[in-house]
Amino acid sequence: MRYVLRKLGFYAVAAWLAITLNFLLPRLIPGDPVEQLIARMSQGGAVAPGEADSLRQLLGLGRGNGLQQYVEYLHQLVTLRFGTSITYFPLPVTKVIGQEIYWTVILVGVALLLSVVVGLALGAVAGWRRGTWLDTSVPTTMLFSAMPYFWVALLLGYVFAQRLHLFPLSGGYDPALIPGWHGAFIATALRHAILPALTIVISSVGTWMFGMRNMMVSTLAEDYVVAAQAKGLRPRTVLWGYAARNAVIPSVSGFAISLGFVVSGALAMEIVFSYPGIGYNLLTAVQNDDFPLMQGIFLVITMAVLAANLLVDLLHGFIDPRTRAST
Repeated sequence: MRYVLRKLGFYAVAAWLAITLNFLLPRLIPGDPVEQLIARMSQGGAVAPGEADSLRQLLGLGRGNGLQQYVEYLHQLVTLRFGTSITYFPLPVTKVIGQEIYWTVILVGVALLLSVVVGLALGAVAGWRRGTWLDTSVPTTMLFSAMPYFWVALLLGYVFAQRLHLFPLSGGYDPALIPGWHGAFIATALRHAILPALTIVISSVGTWMFGMRNMMVSTLAEDYVVAAQAKGLRPRTVLWGYAARNAVIPSVSGFAISLGFVVSGALAMEIVFSYPGIGYNLLTAVQNDDFPLMQGIFLVITMAVLAANLLVDLLHGFIDPRTRAST
């Protein structure tokens, strides 16, 4: 329980810092976003008295001094009100994010799960069979992990979309279809998602494979693995039941560390493929000076990464009791 409380306290402070920074973002940018918006809308004409305060309140930026705005901002977070989007006016920010976040969650979740499972499995086999072709191919996979996400996305788009015409280059589905849970739409959505998902898998599978392979090499020299082999257990039992089971523990912590990089890379990938999601929405918000939408997206991304890291830390403490004992 003490371990859980310490983790909850740490992430509560991190969440407060993220919320505070998100509040300061539009206020640290030179100029007043409300004044810029009014100047663009009025085109130099007269502005009615109180219009700036009304617009500021509508966009969720608050009124009064900084402390009053901060208190009002916290109240808006509690009531899940992030203001009104300028780009998609008069839709509220929560509705805009709610319409697009499913694309990002499903795509990133499935692609990340595939990369972790495939990378750990191949890394375990590579460490078990040292010197084979699979083991010698590990440095090659790390080459793709060192490449930026957007570069891998551009390469895949050029080869498989522009040259081979196997997959669509942009979008999340066929515009001629009405979105819904029917076979035609699901089929076209899956086809559009192959290149973005493949980008995430290729860019991250090498890291999991490399780390798991090195941990397997160290684990195979442990006494309990040697004893299991001396008992005459089947090689498959020793591999997965003794060696891989213990070698995977450090990868749990690595998952928490790499999650933020995967999410940021996925946002860049959505922009390259014009894939519907919060990453593409973020680009649209930046282009239109949509500060409420930018704040909402930043906050959702930050809270999602913090929540995932918290779950991973708690899971790590459950898998490895030594972690709880050391804290």
